Formats: sequence, C-alpha cells, structure tokens
Amino acid sequence: MSPYVFIIISISLFMGTSLTLLSNHWLLAWMGLEINTLAIIPMMTHPNHPRSTESAIKYFLTQATASMMIMFAIIYNAWTTNQWTLFQMSDISASTLMTIALAMKLGLAPFHFWVPEVTQGIPLLSGMVLLTWQKVAPMSLLYQISPSLNMKILTTLAIASTLLGGWGGLNQTHLRKILAYSSIAHVGWMTIIILINPTMTLVNLLIYIFSTLTLFLALNLSSTTKIKSISNLWTKSTPMTIIIFLTLLSLGGLPPLTGFMPKWLILQELVAHKNVLMATLMALSALLNLFFYMRIIYATTLTMYPTSNNSKFQWLKPQTKTINIIPSLTIISSLLLPITPIFIIL
Repeated sequence: MSPYVFIIISISLFMGTSLTLLSNHWLLAWMGLEINTLAIIPMMTHPNHPRSTESAIKYFLTQATASMMIMFAIIYNAWTTNQWTLFQMSDISASTLMTIALAMKLGLAPFHFWVPEVTQGIPLLSGMVLLTWQKVAPMSLLYQISPSLNMKILTTLAIASTLLGGWGGLNQTHLRKILAYSSIAHVGWMTIIILINPTMTLVNLLIYIFSTLTLFLALNLSSTTKIKSISNLWTKSTPMTIIIFLTLLSLGGLPPLTGFMPKWLILQELVAHKNVLMATLMALSALLNLFFYMRIIYATTLTMYPTSNNSKFQWLKPQTKTINIIPSLTIISSLLLPITPIFIIL
C-alpha cells in the first residue's frame, strides 16, 4: 500500500472515531461511524485477494445495515421527541432499535456471525484494527446513551455473547478466528456492566485493546496464523513465545495478570447489585474462553512441531517489522493488577 494512501486511511479512521466521540448531535455521530466504516475497507482488501474482498463485502453489508437502523432510530426519536442530541433517546422503540443496531456494529450475539468470517479473511494488521479501534466509536455511543437503554435486552445480549464467544472458539484452529470469538466474549463483558458501572466498561475496553494489540503484533511479527504453526515458534523466537504466553493468560483473566482486574471488578459489581445468577453465568463463560487460550499456550510452550531439521536452533533472518512497541504493550497488558485500587475508588 502506498504511504500516502495509508496516511489518508489512518487520518480518516482517527477523524471518524473522534467525530463520534466528541459529537453531541446524532447526525454527526452517525457520520463518524460511516467515515470509520468506509476508511477501513481499503485496508481490509490490501493485498488484493478473493478472500479479503469477500470479507470486506460482508463487513460493508453488515455495517451498512446497522447504519441504516441507527439512522431510522435517530429519525424516529427526533420525530417523537423533537430532539437530535445524544442524551435525549427517550422513545422506547427508538432506544430498542438503537441497541440492536449498536449490537450489530459491535458484533454482540446473536449478531456476531460476521466477526469470525471477516477477521479470518483479512490480514493480521487489518484484523487488529477491526477488533480494537473499530470498537471504540460504537462503544462510546453505547456508553453515552446507556441510561436510556433497555436493561433486559442488554443483559440478554451480553450473556449470549460471553457464552457463544466462548463456545464458538473451542474447536477453532485458526488464530484469527479464535481472537474474533474472544472479541465477542469481551464485548459481552463490557456490555453487562455498562448500566451498573460504566467506568468498568471503559477499563475493560482499554485492557482488552492493549492485550489484543500485543497479541496481534506478536503474531504478525512471527507471521503466525494457525495453532499448528505456532508450535514451532519456541525455537525461532523464545521472547516472542513468552509474550504470547503472558498475553493469552491475561486475556483469559488469570491472576496476577492485568486481565484478571476487569473480570474481578465486574463480578464484584454484579454480586453487589444482587445479580448473583448473572455473575455465575459470566464466570462460567470465562472458563470456556480460558480453555481455548490454554490450547494455544499448550501448543506454544509444551509441544514442538515435528521437523526434519536436527538442530533445535535455526538461523535468524533479518527482522524488518517493527517491534519497539511490543515490550511496552506487554507490560501494560500483563502487569497492571497492582493499580486495581485506583479503579475501585473510581
């Protein structure tokens, strides 16, 4: 991709998300979502391949449908309330339609089917942007209008996402699909707590983004896309294997890593608000995610893929991909549990 094209796409992604984050008017927020959608499509189709083109078309059709529903909800709400501001979503029908549309944008179950297929068909770095940056704008809208949303619908979508996100990733062998199902489950965790404690949603989103960035950059550096190929990584790059190991454990929510913090705080909030059954279902669904993370860890650290080379050490090729940011992201995604009291105070 031409550097000029890449710069234009990056600026468009940043401007689209910023417009949605900073706007107080529904039309501007909708425009930001559309700029985001259109900006990432050229990134998804590079390099040109039938599979990436198919994934881009699936993504465009899904996002266009969600955008149409958002616009219909905006117009219907403006018609009934004479208000275009984000905080005036008082009509029940418009609120319900907006919840469904944002769930489709985020990939919440049962509107999650596009996420694994699209992520599988595009390059690793495009998948990284899709599963991290593209979550920010819709989640900010969900955060801002959360007081007017239907609690029952959000709870149902969140629990279904955590369960199906964990269940769908159990039999996958492609790492991009596994990370897509992981994204579905994590968005469910963010949604379940947004009405009770929206700050926890932001904390969970930030930790998820840092952990997913670390994992995608490590996989891109090692050019690994399958569980079978990751088993040969130990002899090629031991530090990268350790980084993947730590990040996967953090995503699974094991103490004393950073990923344990949002799950712990969310479960604590749910129990404090007398939602014990909901907290139990969420904790059980986390075990499903942990299982397929452990599958990757087992293949990464405890097995060695059969090879005809008798030497355990291979010649290292000159590295052309940047790795400067990976150590910092690893520290953030793995070692921030001691600062948990700050978020408890918030």
